[in-house]
Amino acid sequence: MIAKKVVFSGRVQGVGFRYSVKQLALGFDVIGRIKNLHDGTVELQIMGEPKEVGDFIREITDESDLTGLIKDHLVLDIDLLENVQGFRIQQ
Repeated sequence: MIAKKVVFSGRVQGVGFRYSVKQLALGFDVIGRIKNLHDGTVELQIMGEPKEVGDFIREITDESDLTGLIKDHLVLDIDLLENVQGFRIQQ
């Protein structure tokens, strides 16, 4: 089990980005959360088996309709998420 934080920049707020990522998450065996940050970026925290997490991030950044909205993304290792069930959008 691994956990990653991904910070997306580009046209990622006000376009349904978080909701689209939540829909994509349904196709993967991952749990996590996604939220808008004050600087205009979006932060994703995701946990699962390494292949599932990697495939999920690649789906967002390389293969989905969201790819054109993303200018850049930064992936960081983080501690395993605690008290998280499913995938949710944080306000």
